[in-house]
Amino acid sequence: MEQRKQSGTAQRSSVRLPLLTIVLVAFFATGTGGRPDGAAWDRAYDVVLFNLPYLAAAGACFAAAVRVRSERVAWSSLGLSLTLSAIGNALRVLAAGVDGNGPSSPLADLFALAGYLVMYLAVIVMIRARVPRFHPSMWLDGIIGALGSLSAGVAFVLGPYLYPGPGQQAVGLIELVGPITDVLLLAVLMAVGSILGVRLDRTFLMLAAGLCFVCASDIALFALKVQDRYVDGGPLELGWLACVVLAATAAAGARNRPAPVDRSGGSRIGWRLLAVPLVCIVASLSVLGAGWTHPMPAVSAWLAIACVLAGIARIAVTFREVRGFNQVKEESRTDELTGLANRRALLEQAQRIVASASASRPAALLLLDLDGFKEVNDSLGHGAGDDLLRQVGPRLRNALRSEDVLARLGGDEFAVLLPGTGGVEAQALAERLRELLLQPFTVAEVRLHVGVSIGISTTPAPATTVEELLHSADVAMYTAKRARGGVHIHVPDPVTGVAGGGRLRTMEELRTALTDDQLVVFMQPQMGLRDGDVVGAEALVRWHHPTRGLLPPADLLPAAEQAGLLRPLTDTVIELSLAAAARWWPDHQVPVSVNLSAANVTDLDLPDKVAASLRRHGLPARALTLELVEDTLMADPDRGRSVLADLRRLGVRTSIDDYGTGYSSLAYLRHLPADELKLDRTLTADVDRDPRAAAIVEHTVALAHSLGLSLVAEGVETAATSAVLARLGCDVAQGYAIAHPMPLDDFLGWLVAADSALLDETLLPLLSRGGDPA
Repeated sequence: MEQRKQSGTAQRSSVRLPLLTIVLVAFFATGTGGRPDGAAWDRAYDVVLFNLPYLAAAGACFAAAVRVRSERVAWSSLGLSLTLSAIGNALRVLAAGVDGNGPSSPLADLFALAGYLVMYLAVIVMIRARVPRFHPSMWLDGIIGALGSLSAGVAFVLGPYLYPGPGQQAVGLIELVGPITDVLLLAVLMAVGSILGVRLDRTFLMLAAGLCFVCASDIALFALKVQDRYVDGGPLELGWLACVVLAATAAAGARNRPAPVDRSGGSRIGWRLLAVPLVCIVASLSVLGAGWTHPMPAVSAWLAIACVLAGIARIAVTFREVRGFNQVKEESRTDELTGLANRRALLEQAQRIVASASASRPAALLLLDLDGFKEVNDSLGHGAGDDLLRQVGPRLRNALRSEDVLARLGGDEFAVLLPGTGGVEAQALAERLRELLLQPFTVAEVRLHVGVSIGISTTPAPATTVEELLHSADVAMYTAKRARGGVHIHVPDPVTGVAGGGRLRTMEELRTALTDDQLVVFMQPQMGLRDGDVVGAEALVRWHHPTRGLLPPADLLPAAEQAGLLRPLTDTVIELSLAAAARWWPDHQVPVSVNLSAANVTDLDLPDKVAASLRRHGLPARALTLELVEDTLMADPDRGRSVLADLRRLGVRTSIDDYGTGYSSLAYLRHLPADELKLDRTLTADVDRDPRAAAIVEHTVALAHSLGLSLVAEGVETAATSAVLARLGCDVAQGYAIAHPMPLDDFLGWLVAADSALLDETLLPLLSRGGDPA
């Protein structure tokens, strides 16, 4: 409350004091109108009334010092300067006599000189609120302004008195103290003006204009006094009063300024910044030219030469700043790691290309995302990942035209902007680029392969803006990654005109789901084909989305992969699965299976996390089976085998999922620490109708058993399929013929029913070894 009261008082004084200054000037201090005769009235006007505006303006400056904290010293100094000047004026008038032509007193000169010195401080401090840090070019600009104005001032203002013409007398340096202080004040103003440049800074411009009035009035007053032509109370006094009014008005308009921004990344070029220094250099050259024909103080010539030399130094600094500015500009548009264009450069080019695109001259954008890059980082380190990224640009560049823009957007994501290219040509180029990237890379003396998913979008149709072009390419790239098709071109939905726009939102919502218990696991039983016992259950994650309902893994896993959440997702699924197993384990010792991603297989902390979770739920290690597909080991086989070996030492069983697809290799089976193989559904679906499929399964069973592995058949959907698989020697079956994935409570009921032989009528036909069930 007290602070608001003080603020209100300061605001009112900021208006009243300038108005009071103007009123006092208008009615009392001009001295241009008639006033009563007599020495008393003369003293009253010259000593008291003429100086009241000074005091009112000083009050406005002190009020500004209270109100504007960032310029407190400047306004306090200016207020003190006006006060000292008023005292000096009064003492000078008292000493000069009624006609004002008498000599001034030393005390008056002392106050006047002190007023000037404090005024210098006010101007110099004022700049600190406007410039955060002085750079070399600023110092040079200030030096040029000061030297140029000093050289001109000494030559043309002080020179005529030091080197008078015929019939005139020279004036001593002591008598020139007044004009010298004015020349110095002008030099300070020009130096500050050179640093700030020609800016629309209302406060400083008004203050500078007022001080220029003071200098001009002082110099004119001195000239008239030297010539014995000064008349007290003439129009000349309006110059000082104009300064008082402008200073009071500037103080009234002063406000707290935001913190100055350091723009050191740019260069000080442009007419607004160079106008004042150029004027000062021209003035110095004029001084040097005039010195050939007219005598003038030698110091003015030296000042002029110093100004010109500073100007030459400024030119050199300008060249350096321009070069540095261009370098910074180039670096701001270049990816530091790869040397390719970055996102900013791509967007700038895209703005231009999209704006000029037409049906006759379309453009396309390719968005490329490396598959398996995270595994390279995890297994070989970030240095190897960086090396891989640096090899991408040179490999792609030879397939592109000079006008095509190749950029790295961040991470393992690249983009190619293709002006004058339609969808068909863009798709053909994308296929070529994909073939180039599928060729092996050599990283950290390791020869490895990475995949790539490429999304394509075109403009002006369907994308009409840069944002739509990027979004459409992003959606297409995600579709290509999910479908594992390599290349996909964006095709908008015929009704809505968009496709897959909620991916980013889904990724963010998934982060919330991991912490808000929105994930659950469904269980799908696994049945032994020899005796019909329930020998396991696979945990399949589901997402209870708050608005979209129950989401399957197809909607969940791609988002987790894109968001880099596969590790925390698997950790959560293991925790949920073991918590579920703890509910049935005392009565039904059925192990639970959980799928691992490549990120988990190379996670050296996984064995410790699994052991901790088993202890937390009071389960033995045999209660858990971890499933992985073979290609999860491709990025770093040695590290993956080490993690799996540690898990097996705990007693956790491991299973090779989707065997028969992808990178299936007998060499992997030889060295892979695993307990079982899971035949992919593509091998088991037609086993009862296709002799070739049956032969493959039969030999795979023999191979697995020879290696000491049990064989699980996935995708068993009919009794006929299960019977053939049992006859071929498969150990375990899993599929809809046994049971669909079900919530935990339903699975617990299903287990009870299985134990009580309530499912015999369903399960027994699956064990028939003679072919089709009865």
